[in-house]
Amino acid sequence: MLSREEFIFTIGYDGPAAVVDGRAKKRYGALSTRELAEKGLFRAAYSSAVWSKAPGELETVVEIYNRISGASLNPAAPLDRLFGVFPIEVKRSIVL
Repeated sequence: MLSREEFIFTIGYDGPAAVVDGRAKKRYGALSTRELAEKGLFRAAYSSAVWSKAPGELETVVEIYNRISGASLNPAAPLDRLFGVFPIEVKRSIVL
């Protein structure tokens, strides 16, 4: 299973391995879901919320996204399609 930092900064897949943005992981990996969203890193924030499986984190991401973008999404919206994040089981990563 990927670590939280690897999961939230996965930019694609190469066969059975996740391809991870190493620079973003190093720079932003220690930030909380809220901090990622407040910096405008919504894909990473959403990935962090998905990884944690905490409903409160998902609501936080949606709240901050709506405030910054002017949208009116709710947590039940198809956010996985919006941000391109789908939780899948991967055991290996390649850090670029």
